[in-house]
Amino acid sequence: MYLRPYKKSDTEAILSWCRDEKTFRNWTSDRYDSYPITADDMNYKYFDCNGDCAEEDNFYPMTACDDEGIAGHFILRYTGGDPHTLRIGFVIIDDKKRGQGIGKEMITLALNYAFNIAGADKVTIGVFEDNKSAYYCYKSAGFEETDIPPVECELFGEKRKIAELAVNNNSFF
Repeated sequence: MYLRPYKKSDTEAILSWCRDEKTFRNWTSDRYDSYPITADDMNYKYFDCNGDCAEEDNFYPMTACDDEGIAGHFILRYTGGDPHTLRIGFVIIDDKKRGQGIGKEMITLALNYAFNIAGADKVTIGVFEDNKSAYYCYKSAGFEETDIPPVECELFGEKRKIAELAVNNNSFF
């Protein structure tokens, strides 16, 4: 598996993995007003709106590829202007490849990129507490829970908690 910058042509494959709104919301939380979205909606947010990031040069969508093509997707962004902390978000893998270790491999590559290329000291990620497969994937890649209390988000009329996880450069290697 390898990482490359996201291309507009990746959108159709990525959106096809969101076969229902729950999967879509696990991927995007409340970052889009409606479901489903189109390729134009996604590319507008990514390219015209800088991923909704206020700071310039702060939003880096990535695509993970394997021998069969596009296998996963995520974004990296700096948090609060801190050039030493990167946040991973919008993590999704091909639904036909779930349970095969693809997610852990992709997240490990993302961490290597963050620490060794981008020079981050710390990487954070948020995960819905009830999204156990994602939670355990991130933990197996080296993330640990932080002291930050879970944030509540309302989706489908239900309150869901988002756990905050982090990994430091010195604990990753």
